[in-house]
Amino acid sequence: MAERIGRIVAVGASNLTRGFHTIVAAARSTWGPDVEVLAALGHGRSYGGPSTFLVRGLPGILQSGLWRELESHPPAPTRALVTDVGNDIMYGHPPGRILEWVDECVARLRQFTPDVVVTGLPHAAVAGLPPGRYLLFRSVFFPRCRLTLDQTMRIGAEVDEGLRAIASRRGAAFFRLKPEWYGLDPIHIRPRMWRDAWQEILCGEHAPASARSSTRREAVRLYCLQPERASYLGRERRTPQRGIPLRRGGRVWLY
Repeated sequence: MAERIGRIVAVGASNLTRGFHTIVAAARSTWGPDVEVLAALGHGRSYGGPSTFLVRGLPGILQSGLWRELESHPPAPTRALVTDVGNDIMYGHPPGRILEWVDECVARLRQFTPDVVVTGLPHAAVAGLPPGRYLLFRSVFFPRCRLTLDQTMRIGAEVDEGLRAIASRRGAAFFRLKPEWYGLDPIHIRPRMWRDAWQEILCGEHAPASARSSTRREAVRLYCLQPERASYLGRERRTPQRGIPLRRGGRVWLY
C-alpha cells in the first residue's frame, strides 16, 4: 500500500512541461483524486535567472511565486521533484552557480517535506550524440550558446555529480535518468516513454501497474494553462492561481 501523499511539488523546465499531464495522472492514480499539484515549470526555465522561450519570458524558479504559495497552504504529506537542471548549463552559467541555485531550491523544499527526489542529467544520452547533431540541437534550442560538445559533457558531468552530492547532503533521493527514454533528441524524454518515465521518477516502487492516463483534452488543457507570472514580448501578464480543479480529480497551481 502506497503511503498517502496529498501534495506534489514539481520544479523543472521543458520535460516537466511536456510530461506534466502524465505526472498529474500518475499522482492521481497512485494517491487518489484529491491530490494537489503545485509546479514551477516552462520551456527553457532557469533555476536562478530569467529565461526566454520564443516570445515568452519567465522568472527563475527561485524567484517564482511557488514558495509564497507553499507557505500559505496547510501542511500535507508532500513529495517534491527537482528536475530539468541542464538548461542553465547551455545558458552559460558556471557549474558552481547552478549547483548553488539547486541546493537553495532543495533546501526550501525540505522546509515543507523530507520527501524530495532530485533527478540527474541525461548525460548518457548526450554522450552518444554525433557532433553534427549536437550542433543542430544547440542551434535550435540554445542559439546563443557556444559550448562545444566536449565542454558540455565536461560541465554536465560536474553538475550531475554535484546534484548527487546535494541529494546526499540534503537527505533527498537521487534518480538517475535512463538512456533508453531518449531518442534523436538527447534532452527530451520521448513522448511514448512519458508515462513509464514519470511514473517511475515520481512514484518509484509504488507506481501502479496500470495507471490511468490523462484524456487528450486534459493534457491539452494542462499544457495551455498560464503560470502566475510570465511576459510576452516584454509585456508582463499575471494570472492569479487559485487551484484549478480537474474533472478527473486533483487541483493544479502553476508558477
